[in-house]
Amino acid sequence: MMDEIKIQKTLQPKEKPQLSELGFGNYFTDHMFVMDYKEGRGWHSPRIIPYGPLELDPSVMVVHYGQATFEGLKAYKTKDHHVLLFRPHANMERMNISNERLCIPTLDVEFAVSAIRKLVEMEQDWIPEGENTSLYIRPFVFATDPHLGVRPSHTYSFMVILSPVGSYYPEGIDPVKIYVEDNYVRAVKGGLGYTKTPGNYAASIKAQEVAKERGYTQVLWLDGIEKKYIEEVGTMNVFFKVGGEVITPALEGSILAGITRDTTIKLLKHWGIPVQERRISIDEIYEAHAQGKLEEAFGTGTAAVISPIGELNYQGKIISINDGKTGEIATRIYDTITGIQTGVLEDPFNWTLKIK
Repeated sequence: MMDEIKIQKTLQPKEKPQLSELGFGNYFTDHMFVMDYKEGRGWHSPRIIPYGPLELDPSVMVVHYGQATFEGLKAYKTKDHHVLLFRPHANMERMNISNERLCIPTLDVEFAVSAIRKLVEMEQDWIPEGENTSLYIRPFVFATDPHLGVRPSHTYSFMVILSPVGSYYPEGIDPVKIYVEDNYVRAVKGGLGYTKTPGNYAASIKAQEVAKERGYTQVLWLDGIEKKYIEEVGTMNVFFKVGGEVITPALEGSILAGITRDTTIKLLKHWGIPVQERRISIDEIYEAHAQGKLEEAFGTGTAAVISPIGELNYQGKIISINDGKTGEIATRIYDTITGIQTGVLEDPFNWTLKIK
């Protein structure tokens, strides 16, 4: 049985930022959750303590060998001041998939969710109440052995930190411009592409910087073998509406099984809108555009929820999607998900967890 969570409250609460200052991932709350792992003992000593710096040995294995995983989810405050989490069990179940691939001990999902719940409840005054705002929740695990040598660590830390946030992209729900990357690759089947591990994101930075220099918000990744099949957009899964049907790349081991992706697919099926998970090439998308069949495109992810795509640039050939406007399906999905997340709409799927 897991130990009881001990609580140490801060003696110096921080000043909370103004809504206009939020941005994404710039501010952090007063407390954080920490739990340790030791081989032979398992996960132990769960505690909530004041947010602050970590003291680590210079040889700590995560720094040298990258053994780490993380997740991202959100808490929302409703108009009647209840606090809701959105699909937290799905996030922690996915974290265990990442942990298994990285040879990190799995977590007890129910205990991890209860720890998140307790931390958010303590920090509920940090949940912003403005439009398009939320409290971002970042659980993460990292190897802590002071050792140089490639092997699984014998010790780990599991932590949860919280950040009040606004929109992930400056454009908000307005369409973004996307650069199709055909030089660098992010992941291949058999690798780490389906996990949330820092190395996946480090591998994407160079291409993102190139795209940014060319005036594009994000990168659309192609497969790492043939460089022709669409995978994902930066930190999001991607969907295309072609001839009345919605298509998204199938999960084949090189892209993340997004929680918002899964939510979107379930909503589309619930509404009776045709949706397919299959391989789709960038040439097929450009051909659909030429034939007037490409109706809209959008990314899905926890941070942005829905991010419409208004323009693609592939090998210098630029196409505008839906005249650069947000499409009907993207709008409906965004309004529905955010409506359920904030308690404005009914939740027939039992996706939200009320913690207050």
